[in-house]
Amino acid sequence: MTGHGQDVPTGGAAPADAKGLAVAAAAMALIVAASNFLVQIPINDWLTWGAFSYPVAFLITDLTNRTYGPAPARRVVYVGFALGVAISVWLAGPRIAFASGTAFLAAQLADIVIFHRLRRLPWWQAPLISSMLATTLDTALFFSLAFAGTELPWVTLALGDLGVKYAVAITMLIPFRLMMAHLAAWAAPATG
Repeated sequence: MTGHGQDVPTGGAAPADAKGLAVAAAAMALIVAASNFLVQIPINDWLTWGAFSYPVAFLITDLTNRTYGPAPARRVVYVGFALGVAISVWLAGPRIAFASGTAFLAAQLADIVIFHRLRRLPWWQAPLISSMLATTLDTALFFSLAFAGTELPWVTLALGDLGVKYAVAITMLIPFRLMMAHLAAWAAPATG
């Protein structure tokens, strides 16, 4: 691996693809539901516990995009969205589930487009830039839809969460790099 982006796999879905995409979609749904529960638990006026878990969704999207391409990454987002929002209605209530679903779809689909356009840059630039931009969109949409008009200090919570999400996005470059080679090797027989 040269440190630059890889080509997008082509061809039909193979069994390894289906298994990998199912695991990614299940992980996505779990992260969305957990984050929607955790965002209701403030640490202070600047931060909720959801800030630490939600950026993992971008790791899942970026790894799926790098390994399988943008179309399968979108499928993972759609399945993760449907399952995650359904679980979130039960765990966090309809308003948070609606806010989360809206913000999640907009941000994850933006992440896929941005990542795909930057995929030929050095390995770390596409996931970092796409995650940072999409995280900003997600945070603005989610906090305004979920908490505007409530007594919560939602603007300061959004700013605090955004700062942590940026830090976690940078940290997620480590597992992204470590998992890139593993996932490429796993998907290679299916695409070769």
